[in-house]
Amino acid sequence: MSQTLQVPVTVPRRVRQALVAGAVAGPLYVCVGTLEAVLRRGFDIRIHSLSLLANGSTGWIHSTMMVTSGLLTVIGALGLSATQRTSRRSYAMIIGLVVYGLGIATAGLLRADPADGFPLGTPSGPAAVVTASGIGHLVAGGIGFLGLIVACLACARRAAHTGDRAWAACSAAIGVYYLVAFAGIASGAGNPVINIAFTVAVALGWGWVTALCVRGLTGRA
Repeated sequence: MSQTLQVPVTVPRRVRQALVAGAVAGPLYVCVGTLEAVLRRGFDIRIHSLSLLANGSTGWIHSTMMVTSGLLTVIGALGLSATQRTSRRSYAMIIGLVVYGLGIATAGLLRADPADGFPLGTPSGPAAVVTASGIGHLVAGGIGFLGLIVACLACARRAAHTGDRAWAACSAAIGVYYLVAFAGIASGAGNPVINIAFTVAVALGWGWVTALCVRGLTGRA
């Protein structure tokens, strides 16, 4: 017999809507990004960062997805804040999520510079021309990633204090993994292993955001 999700009656309708918005952000980003990576000619996840998908005639799809996912994350963070009691509210977690959402949305507005042969016709190697938009994209994305790492670790600390050891361990593991993968990308070492590891980190990060918002809907955030 199928079971329906029981939403606590103490969660106001607007808060539930905000949490649903936050829960949708991750699947939107991962699904659209995956489809683009598979369907765009010349794109190789082992070489190229997902940000490069914002270039080309259909690049607007990726940019729109990033802005939308980022803003949905901010809305979800505000919903999570409303579900937490003031005495146990994790401001670091909420602020980290807001920073992550705003960073992703801003990076979506600033297009990454073409590089590594993508889009087709682009010379191999680093971007031949470094633009203000490209630099802004990297800075906004980097700040956003750090925000997510802070949110994960702050959530782990809060969960440990409330006795939810499994969720604390999961949040801490994802935060640490994301930090290591981000450090690898930021080092400029750029090789297939690091690129794929960071792609996995991105997917795990979005999965964590979704899980956190779902927990908020069930009163366990």
